[in-house]
Amino acid sequence: MKIHSPFRTALLATLGVGLGLLLIGGIQNLQTILLYVGTALFLSLGLDPIVAWLERRKLPRWAAVLITILGVLAAFAGIILMIVPIIVQQIGQLVTTIQDLAEKGAFDDPVGAIQQWLHAVFPALNVDEVWGYIEDWYASLDVGAIGSEVGGSLIAIVGAIIAGFAGAFIVLILTIYFTASTPSLKRSVYQLVPASKRARFMDLGEQITDSVGYYVIGQLSLGVINGVLSAIFLTIIGAPFPAVLAVIAFFFSLIPLVGTLTGSTIIVLTCLIPGLGSNPNAWWIAAIYYLIYMQIEAYVISPRIMGRAVSVPGAVVVIAALAGGSLLGLLGALVAIPVAASILIIYRQVVIPRQNER
Repeated sequence: MKIHSPFRTALLATLGVGLGLLLIGGIQNLQTILLYVGTALFLSLGLDPIVAWLERRKLPRWAAVLITILGVLAAFAGIILMIVPIIVQQIGQLVTTIQDLAEKGAFDDPVGAIQQWLHAVFPALNVDEVWGYIEDWYASLDVGAIGSEVGGSLIAIVGAIIAGFAGAFIVLILTIYFTASTPSLKRSVYQLVPASKRARFMDLGEQITDSVGYYVIGQLSLGVINGVLSAIFLTIIGAPFPAVLAVIAFFFSLIPLVGTLTGSTIIVLTCLIPGLGSNPNAWWIAAIYYLIYMQIEAYVISPRIMGRAVSVPGAVVVIAALAGGSLLGLLGALVAIPVAASILIIYRQVVIPRQNER
């Protein structure tokens, strides 16, 4: 029997640990780049079903990719051109409203105005006692330190916005590249598998990529439906800034599980602010509407739109979204559900059959 020396064993173990730490450090340093690549790959898989549908209409691959990319860019450009002027107009209305309130003396006694509003909206609340707690908390704050932190936070926010636009441009370029080269990328991955198992692997790979693509398209469809319906409904009830709130509804609907609830809460709280909208009762009307809409979305709209994607049990959805959000933030929450669906495909079609054959 061959016996290894303790020095050699310790050296190999040390090298293994060092290599692992080096790999972890490299991943941490490249996490932004990996995030861009993952986002672009996720979006390209979402566009792939559209490209495949155009290819079935006898279009060459390059023409299908070009039409798809131009269609996506045109859609986003159209949305921006339609929404930005409305948002600018409504922000101007907000500034005008604030100026009118200031001229009427609404800010001469802001503490009294807030207390009166709390008395009117929450008559059962002991406003004086609550306000006393707020004053004690404010007196305990270090205002100077808070001011310096706020200044640093504003600089960080500006930097984050600039970095966000740069990252969005990089993701756009990578998405175009991945969408154009999806078949070649798939073939490169499939060739890594032994020829005897390649057909089965290709079948599973196509199912997984189709599932991810249909999930992306379905989530975008849910966001569009919520955004359009919100814009129409909020305009009808006289809510403040319906275009801005509709954009909020659209983007939050892209977040699985809690997105629609979070966006609806923000919209209702905005309608609750006095003096912004033309209808003081808009907040409770919006609250009732979104309670009904969330039920319809969960039990009617979402099952129909997501019908072609792999169904994932509710408990797995919650666990996957929480785990993905903890690891990669918003992108992790978005990617977690199709990843869970992919794991379920492998579990149902690979693991269970092998166990049954034993």
